[in-house]
Amino acid sequence: MKETLKVKTILISQPEPKIENSPYHELQDKQKVKIDFVPFIHVEGVSSKEVRHQKIDLANFTAIILTSRNAVDHFFRIADEMRFKVPDSLKYFCQSEAVAYYLQKYVVYRKRKIYVGKRTFGELVPTIKKYKSEKFLLPASDKLKPEVPNYLNELGVNWKEAVLYKTVVSDLSNLRDVFYDILVFFSPSGIQSLFENFPDFEQKETRIAVFGNTTVKAAEEHGLKVNIHAPTPDTPSMTMALEKYIKEANKK
Repeated sequence: MKETLKVKTILISQPEPKIENSPYHELQDKQKVKIDFVPFIHVEGVSSKEVRHQKIDLANFTAIILTSRNAVDHFFRIADEMRFKVPDSLKYFCQSEAVAYYLQKYVVYRKRKIYVGKRTFGELVPTIKKYKSEKFLLPASDKLKPEVPNYLNELGVNWKEAVLYKTVVSDLSNLRDVFYDILVFFSPSGIQSLFENFPDFEQKETRIAVFGNTTVKAAEEHGLKVNIHAPTPDTPSMTMALEKYIKEANKK
């Protein structure tokens, strides 16, 4: 396979960014390539009945750990379905500013006790450590990264996981006869979706771009050759990695 093949089309296996000045839109304009967005996976909420089967009583918790916007949405959805009035005294521990900001969709920010990490879960741990007497609820998906329970167990805090939503493979049958020069993946679940939808997928001249080491591992385990990898010191974002590759591939 020649890596010098020109790039004209790219498929991003995520929803299209809602912001106007998305780096992907800039990449498309600058490099004169066509970029499509198709989520290879999506999130589905579990029912309140399933949550009760997990022996979760929302009234038992004094604090909640929120690692994503999905966790925020599904916590308040389940609270609503269970007719549970979220108390004003509940403490919110948010993994990042983005998650904390999103919380404003459901609560009056200045009237709540909200603690914010920087970006990774590890950076939130010292804050959680200061409140070891709280009873923590961790709303999560069925694909929770093991590092989160590991950190909480090491801290020795009183916590319980509640699976409130699931990561589900999307139906991609409408892509069966569509071919792209580059496929871009951000999680092992995206790779899994590709092969669940197209068990006979052959890479051939398609370039594969992946974000994160676990995604690289999943791609290689499925026999894919990774052509573009982020983050790296030179290309900390996927758009930067794509731009670097396209510039090289599309040289005349």
